[in-house]
Amino acid sequence: MTNNRGSWAVKVFFRTVIIFFATAGAVAFTSAAGAKAGDLTEADVKVIHDRLFTVDSHVDIPLNYTETPQTDPGQASDMQVDLGKMQKGGLDSGFFIVYVGQTERTPENYAGAKADALRKFSLIHRMTDELYPDRIGLAYHPDEVDSIAASGRKVAMIGIENGFVIGKDLSLLEKYYDLGGRYMTLAHMGHNDICDTSTPSEELGDDEEEHGGLSAFGREVIDEMNRLGMMVDVSHISEKSMRQAIAHSKAPVIASHSSVRALADHPRNLTDDQMRLLAEHGGVVQIVALSAYIKVDPARRAAYQALEAKVAAAYGDAEFDEARHENTPEMKQGLEELDRDFPKATVSQYVDHIDHAVKVMGIDHVGISSDFGGGGGIVGWDNAAETENVTRELLSRGYGEKDIAKIWSGNLLRVWRQVENVAKGQGD
Repeated sequence: MTNNRGSWAVKVFFRTVIIFFATAGAVAFTSAAGAKAGDLTEADVKVIHDRLFTVDSHVDIPLNYTETPQTDPGQASDMQVDLGKMQKGGLDSGFFIVYVGQTERTPENYAGAKADALRKFSLIHRMTDELYPDRIGLAYHPDEVDSIAASGRKVAMIGIENGFVIGKDLSLLEKYYDLGGRYMTLAHMGHNDICDTSTPSEELGDDEEEHGGLSAFGREVIDEMNRLGMMVDVSHISEKSMRQAIAHSKAPVIASHSSVRALADHPRNLTDDQMRLLAEHGGVVQIVALSAYIKVDPARRAAYQALEAKVAAAYGDAEFDEARHENTPEMKQGLEELDRDFPKATVSQYVDHIDHAVKVMGIDHVGISSDFGGGGGIVGWDNAAETENVTRELLSRGYGEKDIAKIWSGNLLRVWRQVENVAKGQGD
């Protein structure tokens, strides 16, 4: 492999300097020796981006991850994130996601969700432990992020999306934690036993509310996550659930992939009041690059639903099934036509959401996520190879390097450390 230890050492050095100055309250240094944003050349942008340490807090993986050429992160794959694209775009690390969709809550489905979760854990470990340990390492703690990066490798972390994967078995949290799970989204699309969702499922017969926010079991789940040092993720959950989770948690919480309701009125996005509450309790929102959450486009949404139905029918199925239909030639061609006829949001519109969140919450409480592999992707940042474009847009708006470093990684890593400190009994 290419030896990048020198550049990684520089990244770690700059992160250390940034953390020191942030702690001391020093004045932010500018992005390029006092140069104004408009004076920066493409070479300047590249130098600055290469010096940053970048974390994408939400990268979904398929159930056959690593098992085919199209899903092998060590090859030029069909996926939006693979090791080559990460290298090209300067994406240093990501939370790879153990996602399982919501289904009816039956013993059989609880067992199936657990099996799918364990399979995804094993596939992430296969990438880091067996196939490409010389190119990417798995971090279990924030300090390991630095040591892996200093070795010249990319850094993987693991997040869990949808508390449905524990069913009603609280002990599974520790099992998943031991496998590397460092945050868990409490719910997904549909209520579960932990809390109410922001998007109830008609197919599952959901009412608008089931628990009025968190359930009693949900409070036990948060207590156990606090004990373990696992970050509580409030993306996808209802506003009542989110407010109650923040109030109940002894540690700051995160929204791992959400955007701004004031700019795109979607139930998956956070209101200004929600964002202020999150910041007041030390948390962070990772603004998500998913077009439907960046700009509301009813025509594109209707066309997408029609495409799903068309693809499902082509395979003789009544409903679209992500695992069965998402990567079919018909779906890929349909998405290309959809993007042509109904363009996605742009990087500029995406950074509008970052700007708004920073104004509402402050620079210390905003981060970045793509949701690549799970619907994410916008014009200008449609895969990991285009990651530098986000930094370029931030620089063009006058953000200094110190603040961009916070947005790209510093804020989220700070919260992770605080969560671990709470678990160790050291407060926040």
